[in-house]
Amino acid sequence: MTIVDQIIHSPRLAQYVRTFNDLLESERAKREEFYQWLPDDKKAEFINGEIIVHSPVKFEHASASQNLFTLISLHVNKHALGFVGHEKLLICLTRNDYEPDLCFWNTAKSSAFQPKQMKFPSPDLAIEVLSPTTEETDRTIKFEDYAAHGTDEYWVVDPDQRTIEQYLLNGDHYELAVKVKDGIIRSRAVKGLEMPVAAAFESAANLRAVEAIMKI
Repeated sequence: MTIVDQIIHSPRLAQYVRTFNDLLESERAKREEFYQWLPDDKKAEFINGEIIVHSPVKFEHASASQNLFTLISLHVNKHALGFVGHEKLLICLTRNDYEPDLCFWNTAKSSAFQPKQMKFPSPDLAIEVLSPTTEETDRTIKFEDYAAHGTDEYWVVDPDQRTIEQYLLNGDHYELAVKVKDGIIRSRAVKGLEMPVAAAFESAANLRAVEAIMKI
């Protein structure tokens, strides 16, 4: 029996519903305050009613993020596949707001984006580059939340171990497709994207991958 089933069959159901409604109403008020406060120069997220302000990242994190953005955005732009966001784009889901390291929307979704838009729907691909302070959230709350909102593909990039974990949506949950340290990773959400894993972590490998895309 799931937690939901237990709540539904509990004689305290009405009390639980009131508690949940009060909690969500409080979160809605805090969330509006978050939107009003959110500055351009800070990376911040709203998770389970709390504002999370992130510390500056280490070079290995910034390098992996930049390498991935360079490669994926070039492929997407060349083939007119949609839009790739990097860092400061706010993904607004039912309860929480995230600023993933990278995200991709296909043309069907991104063609509706407006010039002044600041809140964005769940992407087709979300990529989080791990850091010690974010790893738990990236692997738990965000992992579940993106799956619940239909993000087709989720990458967890570990710059310390130099690995990429690729999760693909199956129904309403993610399944691990590959965890790779070398070789090629192929995206399902980004049509035709085949990327050497090393291109996320090594400048020379990234440059070779960029040149390969340009030749296609």
